Amino acid sequence: MAVLRRLTQARRSSSERNALAGEAAAAAAEGALRAEPEPEPATGPESTSEPDAPAATKPGKAPKAPAENHTPDRDDPRAAAFFDCDNTILRGAAIFYLGVGLYRRGFLTRRDIARFAWQQAWFRLHGAEDPDHISDAKQSALGIVAGKPTADLEAICEEIFEVVVADKIWPGTRALVQMHLDAGQRVWLVTAAPLEVARIIARRLGMTGALGTVAEARDGRYTGRLVGDLLHGPAKAAAVRALARRERLDLDRCAAYSDSANDIPMLSLVGHPYVVNPDGALRRHARTQGWRVRDFRTGRKAARVGLPAAAALGVLAGATAAGVALNRRRRRA
Repeated sequence: MAVLRRLTQARRSSSERNALAGEAAAAAAEGALRAEPEPEPATGPESTSEPDAPAATKPGKAPKAPAENHTPDRDDPRAAAFFDCDNTILRGAAIFYLGVGLYRRGFLTRRDIARFAWQQAWFRLHGAEDPDHISDAKQSALGIVAGKPTADLEAICEEIFEVVVADKIWPGTRALVQMHLDAGQRVWLVTAAPLEVARIIARRLGMTGALGTVAEARDGRYTGRLVGDLLHGPAKAAAVRALARRERLDLDRCAAYSDSANDIPMLSLVGHPYVVNPDGALRRHARTQGWRVRDFRTGRKAARVGLPAAAALGVLAGATAAGVALNRRRRRA
């Protein structure tokens, strides 16, 4: 039966896997929000007074340029903001900090780090994903974490990102996050990083919640499969659309922020798209669309510096690293 399930998942189209990943991320985000009913800025009587009202989302609609001086509307229950993580909120990639943190704690060898660095260098050189690399990394990562307690990975991430969030956040982007929070809006982190990492970063920044890659788990242990696929590119847009439907958001009133051309599908969903520390492709796209640009880097280098377009492999390599750490920690226990 397990073999049949894996075969069925493998035969799903890429759009189906993206949709499944988006729905899984939205369900997890909504579940976490309901499990911790703390007062949220944009949650009030207005958002629940019409339980049967359809969500005013418009998939596939052409993007709208933001107003010249867009300021979030205060206490609008149908408005929210969505922030990418890597190089938008964090300086660098969350999964890189996870790998470094594991290495410093003795969970990884130099060989593990060298493999990770080689994969990143390959992407920077070629600017595109190698399907064989992705398949290998994905299968290795999922195989290593299979059967391991989810609490182990959560504990490791908590320890590592306590320091990372304090030291590696772009102050300018943090101010944008706070601007939406101060307006009483819900603010969501949207990232291809594992959900366990995404939730920690979002919580440290006071955000409403996080949308991240969901690894399937049963009875508190990883099964060795993803739910759908990585929350990357079109899957992020699917997650935002799914969450908007669940939370009754009007995407025309929402804002989104990202540094990467991979996130054009997500940015194109909202009425107020912004690009932050953009890569070259996104900067060019933003110019044609009239999207506003926020660049918190300094000097001419800012126009050239960005994360590799293939950030997905970094996520997978980091997941493999986390799996190795879990194995070693269990053996020492």
